[in-house]
Formats: sequence, structure tokens, C-alpha cells
Amino acid sequence: MWTGCLFGFSGMKPACHVLILRKNPSILRSPLRDDFCDNCNCVYKIRVLGYRDNNILHSNQTTFCSSGSTWGQSRFFTTKLKEKKNKFHHIIANIVSDRRNHSNFVDSHVNETSFEKIYLQGGFDVKPLVTERIHEDLDLPSKGEKESEVKQAYDANELREGKVNKSTLKINETSVEEVAWKLLRGAVVNYCGNPVGTVAAADPSDNQPLNYDQVFIRDFVPSALAFLLHGEAEIVKNFLLHTLQLQSWEKTVDCYNPGQGLMPASFKIKSVPLDGKDGEFEDILDPDFGESAIGRVAPVDSGLWWIILLRTYGKVTGDYSLQERVDVQTGVKMILKLCLTDGFDMFPTLLVADGSCMIDRRMGIHGHPLEIQALFYSALRCAHEILTINDSTKNLVIAINSRLSALSFHIREYYWVDMKKVNEIYRYKTEEYSSEAVNKFNIYPDQIPEWLVDWIPESGGYFIGNLQPAHMDFRFFTLGNLWSIVSSLSTAEQSEEILSLIEDKWDDLIGHMPLKICFPSLEHDEWQIITGGDPKNTPWSYHNGGSWPTLLWQFTLACIKMGRLELAGKAISLCEKRLAVDNWPEYYDTRFGRFVGKQARLHQTWTIAGYLTSKMLLNQPQLARMLCWDEDYELLQNCICGLRGGRGKCSRSRHSSTSR
Repeated sequence: MWTGCLFGFSGMKPACHVLILRKNPSILRSPLRDDFCDNCNCVYKIRVLGYRDNNILHSNQTTFCSSGSTWGQSRFFTTKLKEKKNKFHHIIANIVSDRRNHSNFVDSHVNETSFEKIYLQGGFDVKPLVTERIHEDLDLPSKGEKESEVKQAYDANELREGKVNKSTLKINETSVEEVAWKLLRGAVVNYCGNPVGTVAAADPSDNQPLNYDQVFIRDFVPSALAFLLHGEAEIVKNFLLHTLQLQSWEKTVDCYNPGQGLMPASFKIKSVPLDGKDGEFEDILDPDFGESAIGRVAPVDSGLWWIILLRTYGKVTGDYSLQERVDVQTGVKMILKLCLTDGFDMFPTLLVADGSCMIDRRMGIHGHPLEIQALFYSALRCAHEILTINDSTKNLVIAINSRLSALSFHIREYYWVDMKKVNEIYRYKTEEYSSEAVNKFNIYPDQIPEWLVDWIPESGGYFIGNLQPAHMDFRFFTLGNLWSIVSSLSTAEQSEEILSLIEDKWDDLIGHMPLKICFPSLEHDEWQIITGGDPKNTPWSYHNGGSWPTLLWQFTLACIKMGRLELAGKAISLCEKRLAVDNWPEYYDTRFGRFVGKQARLHQTWTIAGYLTSKMLLNQPQLARMLCWDEDYELLQNCICGLRGGRGKCSRSRHSSTSR
């Protein structure tokens, strides 16, 4: 029989949902800091799935118990709590020192070594309650050591002390930037008096906003960077914590429950009437995990962006206590569990459905799209930095290192194309049955599209959009290529060649408005077959070759990293001429991006934030180092190719020998 306990405590935000399911009652021990709102008088709505032991609470904690054979079902208890500062009883899950006791295992193997599953045993897999305690016995870098490292490498101290933020960044602030800041602040969403994100678009003329009035995880990233670089970190911290709480919500789509580590695509603030209280309402966070999205596709990139933003928050602010919290650590591991669990795949790339990232409609990117792989690689590198090392995580870290090594080799070797590689594919032999086959994926030379033959320059190259058995998607996908540069998924030489190709094909990829989301567009029968005749993704529109100004900040970041500031400045100048005049549209249409998109929302927040972030980075290029990754030479030493006697063929080996 299951026994459940409901308790109120000030460590939770109003309308938060707490999932508790444990075997060992010893996890509740220490007092909990109140990191949430202090001045709101709201209803606390707590979802409890149950406890296996009802002797877990201290004598001074009031409990509301319920038991029954069906306690595995979700129950709601709502109570109005009287606000008395520092008078609530606190409960904590302090499980760092004995986390192994509360975990079972993932049936996943890396070189015959399994790593521990993050979920906790029971009818539902859930994460521990909020905590900021770290076990004192662990041999971890101190916060001071980390801040010193950041100061030396990234000049983040100047940002935290206000020497770089508002005063310095405002020196060259134009009237366009002033308008942009006003619009960005106008898009902020508040929850119980605290900022928690920005809506996707705040178009005053839009009578049917659909889901553009929600806070999207991927859309908020450029907004978060703009606020962080401007010295305003509160909204980013609140966003990270609230979306983390949403991660544990029970999700159901047609009687099926997706994985517990899934992050929502978006959320919105809903006011709902209080039971038995006429005329009284409460605010709750209402997440969308894809069950309401067009096509019902899970947002794979949401969790990856969340981890990337978590790492960025620490780098910029120097506040590493957030990522050291046990609930945050567990949230990271839950996301990794979804990504690293073994399947039927033969490749280290992440297998996803069509429409599971920024391109969220049918565009033929199902399989192993470059955008997801680049974000996956970045998230793994972030997790490697963030995770607290102890007995319960050491095998997970080994799994991360192994996947990073295999993934970078796979992308660099098999996704890369330039003139030489295209000519090699043109001469491929097919139907090779051998472990030493040159044409490992059985790619037919006739797959080389006609446009590529004349388009690929003599110098320069790029990563293709997708790779599967007998299939190469030769389209140029901008986000994936730019993020490969930012994360060092590409070698230094490949990064230079990607920017060289963009410069050489400026009219095609930049045109009148940066930047094409992909090139070229799908047309005629190809458009009909691949998109299903999608009227929103017609040729050179929306995701089918449309121009998206929000990609400007990623282009700026990549250019700064590679020392090509003039390219970034040129692209920003193009945006400044039109964005404000056109009311900050979501995207532009036509081959060269001359028209505002036919269904584009105006006052699109990530268009505004992308521009502001780009301007701040261009004015203070040293800030870009906090957002980028250098090559990790430890991965070079652990390259999987070296175990197979093929080290001489590894791109990382060649890069390492020329870079040191």
C-alpha cells in the first residue's frame, strides 16, 4: 500500500507541483533556502505522487496523509497558506552523499561499463526536492576557484562588477537599440511579481496569437543572453528554476507518457478560479510538452538549450551555486538520461523525429539532423562542466566523454563536404560489404543534387544537414553549422571554411536580410513530397529557405570566435536598416529576403533579442568567450579511433597535431 504526504514549505513557488516518491526516508534532512518570491500572497498548489514511508517528517511539520492502492495516481491538494516570512517549515532532499541508494540503473553500456540511471525507484520516476547543499566531503572545485578561472579567461568579473554592462555597452547605443530594449522589456512575463521569461511575440495587431503569447525555451535563449550581458540576471535564474520544476510534470499524449526528463517547448501563465472561492483566482504555469503543438512533436532541443543556458548563466554571473543545487544537478541528469539511453542506433548521433527543433514543421529533417547534433554536443560539454563528480556520477561522466569523442569524430568525418569530398562521393562505389568500405553509408552518386555541383566553391565547405544509410541531405542548415563553430564540434580549419563559404555565397545565405535558415528551398515535386504541400513552408518562405534575423546572434558569436568581426558587422548593418522599419518581423520571404514573411508575426521577441545580443557582442567581443567552447584536447587523447588502430584517419588527430 502506498502512503502519501502533503506538506507546505516556503521553498516552493506558488502553484508549483512537487513530485515525491522514495523508498528511503533519510533523504529529508536539512533546512531549505527560500529562493522564490517573498512578497506574494498566492495559493500554493502542490501535486504529490506519494511516499512509501510516512515516518519521514519531523515532529514540527504538519502533514495531510492519504493512502490507498491507487496512490500511484496524481493527486492535487490546494491550500491557502498564510504568509509569514521565515515561519514556514522547510524540508530538503539532501542526497548527494548517498545518491546511489536512491537510484537504479540504466541498461546502457559504454565500453561494457554501465552508468547509473538518474531516475528514482517507484511507480513514477521523479527528482528530489529543491536544495542547495553540497556534501562537504566531496573533492570539488570551490566557487572561488571557479570564479578565478572565469575572471582570467573571460573577463567576466568586469561584467559582474558593472564595468562592462550598462555604462560601457550604452556608450554606442543607437536609437534603434533603445527602441529594441523597450520592446524586449515589454515582452517580459511576470509570475507572482517576478520576471520568468519573454513571450514569443508581442504583436499588438495580432488578434489570434495562437501560442506566440507563450514563453518558449528556445526563443528565450537570445533574450536571456541580452539580459545577462546587460547585467540583469534575475529573469534568467527564475526562468531556469521554473522550467526545471515543469520538467517533472506528468505528461500524457493519447494515454502515453513521454520520458520524465523532457523539458517543455513552452509555458504560459494561466489564471484559474479557486475552488469554492467565488471571484478569486490563482496563477499557475501551464506547460506544453508538444501535446498541443502542431504535429504533436516532442521538443528535443528544449532540454539541450536549457543545459546550455544554465552553463552560460554561471559563466556570465559567476554564480555557480545555482548549477550546484541538487535539484538542478538531477534535472541535468534526467535530460542526459533521455539522450544517452541505448537504442537500436549504430551511430553516436541523436535520432529524432521531423520537426523536433527550431524547424518544427515537416521539412524532411527526421533522422540525425545537424542542428540537434550540434546542440547535443554542446549540452554534453556543458554537462561535463556542470556535473558534480562523485561515486554516483562518475560512470555518467565516462559515458559523456565517450559520446563526445564518438560524436565529434562522426560529424567531422561523415557530415563534412567540400569540393574534394563531393568529387569523392561522385566516384563512390556502391554495395560494398566490408568493415573497410569507403562508402560506409552506401551513398549513391546520383544523390548529389544538380544545384550543388555548380554551387560548392573551390575553397570552403560545410556540414550537410542529415546523414542516414543511403541518404545524405546536402542542404546547408545555418544554425547547425554556426553552432558547430561555437561549440568546437568543427575543427578550427572546418570553422574557417564554413565562414569562408558564407562569405563566398553571401547573396544566397545573407542577401538583403540575415540569415537563411536553410539553402536551397524545396520546390515543385520535392516540396510537395517532403513537406506534404505545407502552405506555410512554400519555397523561400518560413522554414523552407526563409530568412531569420534571430540567427544573427549565433552568426556574430561564430564570427567573433574565428576573428571575422567584419562579417558580423556587415550582417548587423543590414539588419539595422530594416528591422525597426519593418517592426521586427519573425522572418523574411523570397530568395534574397526582400519581403516580410507572409505569415510572420511582428515584434518577434527573439528577433529583437538576437539583434541586441549581436550588438553587445560586437561592441565588447571579449564577452563572446563566455559563450563559446575551445577544443577539448582530452577528447583527442580518448579518441575511439585510437582503440581501433585507425588514429591516422581521425580529423581530430590531424587538428591536434597542427594546433599545438
